[in-house]
Amino acid sequence: MKRKNNSEKNEKRKQLSGVIKYSGLAFQMIAVILIVLYGGMKLDEYLQKEFPLFTVIGAFLGVILSLYFALKDFMKMK
Repeated sequence: MKRKNNSEKNEKRKQLSGVIKYSGLAFQMIAVILIVLYGGMKLDEYLQKEFPLFTVIGAFLGVILSLYFALKDFMKMK
């Protein structure tokens, strides 16, 4: 009976550990996207462009960079 309890606790710890890893990865992705997007917005504001070109570029670049970092971290986890 005691062994069953320990194995259940270990399984719950493993699940919780996975949740924490992936939620941290999600927050990292959001942070990268927002930082690069903010830089593009500020650059458009500084250059006083009519079309927000650097904001659009920043959005795409932010997504690409966040996917790169996420995949790199994901491969390192396994």
